[in-house]
Amino acid sequence: MTEPFGARLRHAMDERGPLCVGIDPHASLLTEWGLNDDVAGLERFSRTVVEALSDRVAVLKPQSAFFERFGSRGVAVLEKTVQEARAAGALVLMDAKRGDIGSTMAAYAEAFLRKDSPLFSDALTVSPYLGYGSLSPAIALARESGAGLFVLALTSNPEGGEVQHAVRADGRNVGATMLAHLAAENRGEEPLGSFGAVIGATLGDLSTYDLDINGPLLAPGVGAQGATPADLPRVFGAALRNVVPNVSRGVLRHGPDAAALRDVVERFADEIRSAPSA
Repeated sequence: MTEPFGARLRHAMDERGPLCVGIDPHASLLTEWGLNDDVAGLERFSRTVVEALSDRVAVLKPQSAFFERFGSRGVAVLEKTVQEARAAGALVLMDAKRGDIGSTMAAYAEAFLRKDSPLFSDALTVSPYLGYGSLSPAIALARESGAGLFVLALTSNPEGGEVQHAVRADGRNVGATMLAHLAAENRGEEPLGSFGAVIGATLGDLSTYDLDINGPLLAPGVGAQGATPADLPRVFGAALRNVVPNVSRGVLRHGPDAAALRDVVERFADEIRSAPSA
């Protein structure tokens, strides 16, 4: 049987460090790299990132939207990107933020979590805001395939608060409720559960939340959005060991030179290792 995603992620983080680098080929980055905003530019950009980084970071995170905007040819590039990154040793987290109900959620899960799918990824970002139970098809297929999920819980965008900070009848807010669901999914799993939360690194003090979900915490916001590796211990406290800091533009703007991409990843990795404990 396939080793569960949580175990594979724990091994990768211990061996390579916890950094996750996004593959976000939006138009302005393609232009910065001297590439055309077309499928050829998309393919060149993605291949450069994969070849430069897939043997040295724990996780690569393609943002599906930037491929989908080119239609079927862009999705074909995404398929190749996923397959080449996984073959080269990186874990692939598909950033698609899918969320729906019933057979539609099951179909989204099959696209990214079924082992014979051309887009099969080690993990997938999902949105629980049709109710956590709506994710059941994705949870079931992830368990079957040895894959993982990252559930939006406490995101760094200002608009997120109107949903995630809303207080339920039991006095707990929605973000905390999602964390509790994930803790239940991961209970008893070793060395790490496969069901993680997305928690913004820019949110500041989260000491009122129980972040001990026995699963990974994807922390976007490091780099261009303003958070630094030194902020992570203050934000995540005792849960720091399970944090997967995500950097996208802060790395990608150093391309297209592969050596420059590798150098900046190493600098981020050094800063994460040297960050003081909370």
